[in-house]
Amino acid sequence: MTHGMRTDAHISPGSGGDWRDHAARYALLPLRIFLGVTFVYAGLDKLTDSAFMKDSGAGSVGDMMRTVRDSSAVPALVDLALKNPPGFGYAIALGELAVGIGTLLGLLTRLAALGGALISLSLWLTVSWASDPYYYGNDLAYLMAWLPLVLAGAPLLSLDALLRTRRRRRTGGYR
Repeated sequence: MTHGMRTDAHISPGSGGDWRDHAARYALLPLRIFLGVTFVYAGLDKLTDSAFMKDSGAGSVGDMMRTVRDSSAVPALVDLALKNPPGFGYAIALGELAVGIGTLLGLLTRLAALGGALISLSLWLTVSWASDPYYYGNDLAYLMAWLPLVLAGAPLLSLDALLRTRRRRRTGGYR
């Protein structure tokens, strides 16, 4: 008599598919949670840091922008931020907060992910552009991490999915 190792997992009857199918369905959830929590934290960190939201001084957004201006890929973007550094700081912080909350809740997820990708792109082209080698700058990695959520959204465990289900029920399943 031979004994083999069981490789399948228990899936409830009627759920369809094996454990790989279920794992694939939830594959974006860890990314969503990580990016959502990270962006909420980044936004709150900026909003609660009294030094960050200043035009000048140690740790200020103004000094940071002046420091990276000449090494950025798009100095004009930095010049735009330097017209009102505290305003730019609040815009980035509130944008990060909105993106993070939208991502965590799965509400307008593709739009939130696009916002996250644009924030990461702007930070990569300005703040971390001079990182050498390029992979030391984390903004490029964040930009790439947002792209699967831009493409796929949040099909499970999200307000988007709940709203989509309600819409289907209301329209008789045609949407």
